[in-house]
Amino acid sequence: MRTLLIRPLLSAALVLAVLFGAATGVLAQTKPKVLDLGPDKPASAIYIGNSFFYYNNSLHNHVGQLISAGQPGFKHRASSATISGSGFDWHDVESYFRPNAVGSYSFGANNVVTFNKLDRLFDLAIMMDCSQCPLHPQLKTIFKEYAKKHADTVRKHGAKPVFFMSWAYQDVPSMTAELAEAYTQAGNDNNALVIPAGLAFAKSIVKMPELNLYVADKRHPSLAGSYLAACTTYASLFKSSPVDLKYTAGLDPAIARHLQTVAWETVQEYFSRMRSPGVSD
Repeated sequence: MRTLLIRPLLSAALVLAVLFGAATGVLAQTKPKVLDLGPDKPASAIYIGNSFFYYNNSLHNHVGQLISAGQPGFKHRASSATISGSGFDWHDVESYFRPNAVGSYSFGANNVVTFNKLDRLFDLAIMMDCSQCPLHPQLKTIFKEYAKKHADTVRKHGAKPVFFMSWAYQDVPSMTAELAEAYTQAGNDNNALVIPAGLAFAKSIVKMPELNLYVADKRHPSLAGSYLAACTTYASLFKSSPVDLKYTAGLDPAIARHLQTVAWETVQEYFSRMRSPGVSD
């Protein structure tokens, strides 16, 4: 169990200002340098993280359903390697790329097993640290160290590193801006794409505060939260809008469309080269 980083409660006015900043796309003060993955669509990915990924039948499954809906006929294979409560330093990323192991077979329709002959194990490694590790005074240096270490390992195996910007705790909205800055800087330092899921959470809260993106612990995602993270991931990786895709994860269509729209707006704002006046690099 990670030690909780206690922060003073923000005033109501400051909370609103922080969330409004998320809605206008200015929280990540440093501009992301990597804006896309290049011309080729990623045909495979491994998600390396913790329970934020595996809640609600796993983020990679929802992203896969969105890919099927939004990229007809395109085949995408994904695996998830998660450890409850884990940070970057808990994962042996080198081991996930060992031959004839992760991804060597998969299950299709009617439980048919397919043995995969792979020229390259994964195109992408999508990685997130523990929910407060990038900010914690005793852990943020480890975040930087292992962001580089894992990015180097991923590249050594012919894949591209991608960092997943996690969201603030429901009762600590000030984390949004800090996480956005930390992940954007890590992405720039390691020439890696960043998925701005945390900014999408903050934007949704502004636009539809009655929609709860969290479960009771105020940290882990509700189904709506996982779906929003998946839409943001899809939009970031494929630079395609998830709006009006048929896959809704069983959510009410109006709720799903709201989350699709928030994800697409967030991705467009985050990866835009323009920033609002007064926001520094």
